[in-house]
Amino acid sequence: MSSTESMLQENRRFDPPVEFAKDAHVASIEQYERLHQRSIEDPEAFWAEEAEKHHWFEPWTRVLEYDAPDAKWFVGGKTNLAYNCLDRQIDAGLGDQTAIVWEAEGFDADGKPVVEHWSYHDLRREVSKFANVLKAQGVNKGDVVTIYMGMVPQLAIAMLACARIGAPHSIIFGGFSASAIRDRVEDGKSRIVVTCDGSFRRGKVVPLKANVDEALTMTDRVDTVIVYERTKHDGVNWVEGRDHRWAGLMADASENCPAEPMDSEDLAFILYTSGSTGKPKGIMHTTGGYMVYTAMTARLTFDLKPELAREGQELYWCTADIGWITGHSYIVYGLLPNAVPTLMFEGGPNYPAEDRFWDMIERHKVTKFYTAPTAIRAFMKWGEEHVTKHDLSSLKVLGTVGEPINPEAWMWYRKVIGGERCPIVDTWWQTETGGHMLTPLPGATSTTPGSCCRPMLGIDAAVVNSEGDEVGVNEGGILVIRKPWPSMLRGIYGDRQRFVDTYWSKVPGYYCPADGARKDEHGNFWITGRIDDVIVVAGHNLGTMEVESALVSHDGVAEAAVVGFPHDVKGNGIAAYVILRGELPAAGSDDEAALKKGLSAHVGKELGPIAKPDQILLTDALPKTRSGKIMRRLLRTIAAGEEIKSDTTTLEDRTVVERLIAQRG
Repeated sequence: MSSTESMLQENRRFDPPVEFAKDAHVASIEQYERLHQRSIEDPEAFWAEEAEKHHWFEPWTRVLEYDAPDAKWFVGGKTNLAYNCLDRQIDAGLGDQTAIVWEAEGFDADGKPVVEHWSYHDLRREVSKFANVLKAQGVNKGDVVTIYMGMVPQLAIAMLACARIGAPHSIIFGGFSASAIRDRVEDGKSRIVVTCDGSFRRGKVVPLKANVDEALTMTDRVDTVIVYERTKHDGVNWVEGRDHRWAGLMADASENCPAEPMDSEDLAFILYTSGSTGKPKGIMHTTGGYMVYTAMTARLTFDLKPELAREGQELYWCTADIGWITGHSYIVYGLLPNAVPTLMFEGGPNYPAEDRFWDMIERHKVTKFYTAPTAIRAFMKWGEEHVTKHDLSSLKVLGTVGEPINPEAWMWYRKVIGGERCPIVDTWWQTETGGHMLTPLPGATSTTPGSCCRPMLGIDAAVVNSEGDEVGVNEGGILVIRKPWPSMLRGIYGDRQRFVDTYWSKVPGYYCPADGARKDEHGNFWITGRIDDVIVVAGHNLGTMEVESALVSHDGVAEAAVVGFPHDVKGNGIAAYVILRGELPAAGSDDEAALKKGLSAHVGKELGPIAKPDQILLTDALPKTRSGKIMRRLLRTIAAGEEIKSDTTTLEDRTVVERLIAQRG
């Protein structure tokens, strides 16, 4: 693919609120442009200044060594992620300040929410104890520790304990299946698993320990399992000699565990991407560059204010699970070094009712809120009445993450959640990039619904053709990053060639994330969808995101997913799966036919006749993982009328697929 035709037109622009911009870290577009230009023209001086904000046991001798695709940042420097998350704050006199606020899904005997406040002192004590537990179980520097837990504070404690002793962690999202655990344990050569007996999800127990037990029947690599007893439900299996209770091990552990000085390029963690087919990719991130980049991007993107946190007036909430890169970077490693408390929530957004998030924001006085477009579209479908009964006036910045957000969902987010006063930071980045790559800065950037706007400081992004030449304004092409950045992935664990082939071969010399994009007349970037998701219709390259956005701009549509399928005449057709805001019309009725015809006409009006869907399936749900990711590969298979042979174990509700197949016929 060399270019994608862009038909989506969006001209609404929103300037940063004047009062907000006054005190912002980056307070104008002119300041941003000066900083960005310097970061690109003199990156070594720029990144040295950022790195100096952290604690180093030994200073670096060179900021950067780079021979594409291989980068080394802060060469020779010695540091520790856990030290910079905890000890540095304690050394600065902030030991008693809240670091993590945790809320359980359930309620106490009086019906009140269960909330815990963890200070930096609390965390360092528990992290040091668990680090000593790991050492006592034979974990040494460089050993991979697999973590498979629910969203409890002990998950953050376990990952920070690994970082403290230099043992790379491999965290597996709690919605993954036994086979996914087995694959990641085998690939990472991990002999130890840290898990929970179970976790709570919408009032039910997710049997995490049982999933681990099943996984370990398929591999003999693991000899130690540490279990934090969260649910204490009946029927949990215990294997003598292999399984150990968290509480029992922690009872005898010392609270003293000095942080291990880590080389800047020592492996910090592996995080596996759940590819649609084939072996998962173990993305490798190293210590120093990842630490510096995530802390900077968290500070600037969300305009974090530690001075307000000291007065109890700043609380940040990212609704992601720590099992994803968003949780790694923007719940733990990017937040704690900034001395701003981070909120962790165990449950889902609609338990016990659809207003759970808004109730939490009101009670905790959340100031910065970061969630996914798929969640925002669910909130839209559930209705404004769940929002408007709560006071959300504490909010100052809203963020989105995970996929491009369609303009109508963006506008709803701004109006209903942000009260038309909160800047929105629509962030584009990946597991592989470690941190935000394209994003507005809330005090500087004039935003447009649906655009992720400008490159982060230090990021040299461009839209090019397959030869690497920049394309024109508003011309679709391939998104690339032309220069190295500190948190860039250092490889795929155990597979050098796949690393080169996947990310560096499409446009030689440039990092290629496999996303299509365009750049508008204001210099703002627009993601048009995955290159693999481009549909070639009668010779036209169409991005699926634009067709989805056109559908969601219809008053009756809450969410849409668009995929391609083989078409006898056009080569490929467009299949649209549509969730309505109201009730579904009866299957086969005149009302259903009229609605489908109206939706097709609406897309034609918004984008042109070539973009009209060939199939429209009205549905009450889409096949999603527990993180909210739409599994488009399943939708493509259904649209093509083919048998589903790929793994569906990560689906939150497998019956959705069965209903769609029955409807497709």
